[in-house]
Amino acid sequence: MIGTDPDGQGGVASVVAVYRRAGFFPRQGVVYVCTHRGGSLFTKLGRAVLGGGRIALLLLTGRVSLVHAHVSSHGSFKRKALYLALARRCGVPTVFHLHSGGFRRFVEEEASPRLRERVLNTLRTSSHLIALSQSWADYLRTLAPTACISVLPNPVDMPAQHQLVPGEPGRILFLGRASETKGVYDLLTAFADVVKTHAHARLAIGGDGDLGRLRARISELSLDQHVEVLGWVAGEQKFSQFARSQIYVLPSYHEGLPMGMLEAMAFAKAVVVSPVGGVPEAIEHGVHGLLVQPGDVNGLARALSTLLADEQYCQELGTAARARVDACYSTPLVLERLSFIYEQVLEPKRSTK
Repeated sequence: MIGTDPDGQGGVASVVAVYRRAGFFPRQGVVYVCTHRGGSLFTKLGRAVLGGGRIALLLLTGRVSLVHAHVSSHGSFKRKALYLALARRCGVPTVFHLHSGGFRRFVEEEASPRLRERVLNTLRTSSHLIALSQSWADYLRTLAPTACISVLPNPVDMPAQHQLVPGEPGRILFLGRASETKGVYDLLTAFADVVKTHAHARLAIGGDGDLGRLRARISELSLDQHVEVLGWVAGEQKFSQFARSQIYVLPSYHEGLPMGMLEAMAFAKAVVVSPVGGVPEAIEHGVHGLLVQPGDVNGLARALSTLLADEQYCQELGTAARARVDACYSTPLVLERLSFIYEQVLEPKRSTK
């Protein structure tokens, strides 16, 4: 299995960390090769070279029966395409697991014609494609009409019942990069309106990105007393933030299937999110959470105000959200599906022996 550092930042790292905690690697005989690590350019290049070298060694010594690559856009795609091509040359079946919420934009708007052709070739020559939702599977089908495609959502560890607490009244949590595409600046504008009628509201923002610009915008909106910038949060600190919060918000413009949203739902929190990527398949508006179109600042303010004014409604949405995640996205269920995909991919190879 190929991907980013499980102890690093981002949704893919969170997914792989769940696999690791669940014991999936030793149970399935998986060797995990890290090909990306956050940090300086030197660190990133070094990890790509070391990871690529290890992949080549494993393939050339005949010790690999399947290569499963977790893929995003841009540099992530370019690295994984190279590794998957090497695997195919060695006669090893490949699994292309797409995570990027911006993959469509990458393919249709950002990639050069040559790179786009490489994307199509990689998809069409992979043994199996994995999408996070049916909507993403449908898109991959337009690029690779004859490919074997499975839907495999991100897995979520379910907190124990005693870990479920109502949270601090009025506390709202956002987790994600401080960028326009994650909708954090829309959120600040909406929140400035919210606090006019809900003075007790507090917003905690966790994530990386340009935090200096973020803090400047907070000051411009006179929100310094209402907004806390946490920086990147992970592990127990992240779980503590979920427990402390009453509402989780993610007004993104592009998503695959956001891990933060699923984790918040597992903690029985009311969620306010954009209906992008695989989100509409996870949440029915008004049942498991509230959906607001990306860029609809007024709608976002109304949704947050609705929840802040009705604690009982928050609890009802949170309870339904947790039940939804437990039924469809729990770690044992997702890993059982992944094991079945591996069996499907390996079966043709076994039958030829």
